[in-house]
Amino acid sequence: MASRKIVIDPITRIEGHLRIEVEVDENNVVTEAWASGQLFRGIEMILKGRDPRDVGLIAQRICGVCTNVHYRASISAVEDAYNIALPKNAEIIRDLVTLALFVQDHIVHYYHLHSLDYVDVVSALEATPEKASQVAKAYHEHPYLSSAEHLKSVQEKLDSFVKAGRLGLFANGYWGHSSYKFTPEENLVHMSHYLEALNIQREMSKAIAIFAGKTPHPQNLVVGGVTSVADMLNPQRLNDFMFILKETRDFIERAYIPDIKMAVKAYKHEIKSGFGRGSGNFMAVGGYSFGKSEQLFEGGVIYAHDFKTIDDFDEAYITEEASRSWYEQDAPLSPYDGETTPFYTDLNDDGSLKTEGKYSWVKAPRYKGRPMEVGPVARMIMGYSKGSKTIKPYMQNFMDATGLELVDFSTTLGRNAARAVESQVCCDHIFDFCSELIENIKYYDEETWTKYVFEALPSESKGRGIFEVPRGVLSHFVCIEDAKISNYQAVVPTTWNASPKDASGIRGPYEESLIGITLADPSNPLEVLRVVHSFDPCLACAVHVMDIKGNDIGQYKINASCAI
Repeated sequence: MASRKIVIDPITRIEGHLRIEVEVDENNVVTEAWASGQLFRGIEMILKGRDPRDVGLIAQRICGVCTNVHYRASISAVEDAYNIALPKNAEIIRDLVTLALFVQDHIVHYYHLHSLDYVDVVSALEATPEKASQVAKAYHEHPYLSSAEHLKSVQEKLDSFVKAGRLGLFANGYWGHSSYKFTPEENLVHMSHYLEALNIQREMSKAIAIFAGKTPHPQNLVVGGVTSVADMLNPQRLNDFMFILKETRDFIERAYIPDIKMAVKAYKHEIKSGFGRGSGNFMAVGGYSFGKSEQLFEGGVIYAHDFKTIDDFDEAYITEEASRSWYEQDAPLSPYDGETTPFYTDLNDDGSLKTEGKYSWVKAPRYKGRPMEVGPVARMIMGYSKGSKTIKPYMQNFMDATGLELVDFSTTLGRNAARAVESQVCCDHIFDFCSELIENIKYYDEETWTKYVFEALPSESKGRGIFEVPRGVLSHFVCIEDAKISNYQAVVPTTWNASPKDASGIRGPYEESLIGITLADPSNPLEVLRVVHSFDPCLACAVHVMDIKGNDIGQYKINASCAI
């Protein structure tokens, strides 16, 4: 039998519009893959000619999920261009909001965007609640809301949805697929925590809004500092923030981490077979300093899973090219010189991608000419390999409990394990940032903004804001001429991970991680979703669309069998 192509469009349970095409051989093994961002992001063009002080409120509209981090990176790029140093309190408040977003994002990703690739919802209806309660206790002495009575009520709720035909989100899944490995009881425990995570994400939104003003699209940042001064000086506001984080930490310790350990045990055969493993190139920039010398994340670059050899990160080696992307400029360029002129070459007559030419709105960022995987797995591997005091103990505890090796995190389920461990790290250490803020205020340091006179600032300059954010390395680059923005480029985590092939034909991380996986049923490609979802895609960040005349850009047909 000749090879054949499978198309999944759109990939759902992500932010934005992503199309995946894979080619499989006669044994249903993926031999080639293409990742295509399906809408154009024009924010860079919208920013040209604007006052640099307005950049944050516009750039944060790149995405409706990652608003805080784009807001911060864009404001920081302008501060870097003008060499404006932040007061320590402003830095801490920015860190508190961002780290709270890390925790919220990771919980939402696993339970609401990704867990259904592992959890068979319908199977949970066959579980024995008493037995499921005991299963939960095997992973934690005091599991989160896992009594037999509670699990029975969850099961009854799911059953009522089925009988009433109101499964909603759960209606179009691959239930009964042979790739599902959880027992009915394990599925029921996961579904219980799925529902509880809805409450957790709501409370975390409240925590973020305490210092950010609101979420999404916060309003607390300005060039030079933050505006949430009254919140910082109000003890009740800080207590409210810490109370929510304590409740969330309880969920992480008693639900999230145990559920990931459960998944590692059930799907260990996938991990050890290297399911979803990429090239092994990892990049992190580090950051989030607290105390006198502590740092939450370590920076560095790893090639080909060589965890003993770590290069220092140097932003000068970042380039973007568009030889396979729908833009005019093909050659690799520094982000400062980047161009965003659309050049759409359409699809084939049969609706498939022109895989030998341009096929995505996502550019191809490279570091020293190589694709890089970014995100929690890069940060956790980097921290462990460099002996980080804030990361290595957490990673070691998880590895000892599950039998995983460091290379095992470079797999589909391994990415989820790294994300769960990182949520522990962030949730625990966020209290160190709170303590530092309280200590500053105690000794009468209430500064939150650095004064400057805009007219006295250089009329020509350039700067960048580079941070670790939930999905990986985020960087915004701004060029200023005549006191206006002359060029702007954002290289976001999903641009790195969802990169198409480059001029040399080297695949991006999504594409490389799909090579070699076997599909149990090509008509229901659950395994493809499992791999892609493990990166926590945010295509709204990597691409964006705007038509000022209100014209239709495209039409999209959702195949019901792929709706989950």
